[in-house]
Amino acid sequence: MATTCALCRRVVPDERIDDPQVVQEHHLRPEERATSPTVLLCRPCHDQIHAQFANTELRDTYDSIESLRSADRLTGYIDWIRGTDKLNINVTTSNHIRERS
Repeated sequence: MATTCALCRRVVPDERIDDPQVVQEHHLRPEERATSPTVLLCRPCHDQIHAQFANTELRDTYDSIESLRSADRLTGYIDWIRGTDKLNINVTTSNHIRERS
C-alpha cells in the first residue's frame, strides 16, 4: 500500500520505499513524545519542518497538520515539493532556528 505524506499530500508508492527512512513518523508535539499524536511524512517534509521550527514552536503553535500546512514558512516549500518526486533534498536550518540556539 502506498503512503501519503500528511503535509505535502504526495503519494509515495511502495516500490519507492526501499529505504525505511523515506516515510517518517512526526510527533506533532515533539517534547511530549509519549503522548503526542503522530502523522506520517515523507523525509523531505519532516526535514523541512525541523529546519524551520523549534520544538517549542511546534508544540505551542504548529501542533496540527493543518497549522503546519498554513504556516508562512512552509507555503513556498509545499508548493515546490508537490511538483517533484524527490525523496531526498538538501535542507538548511533557517536563520530563525539558528538564532534561537
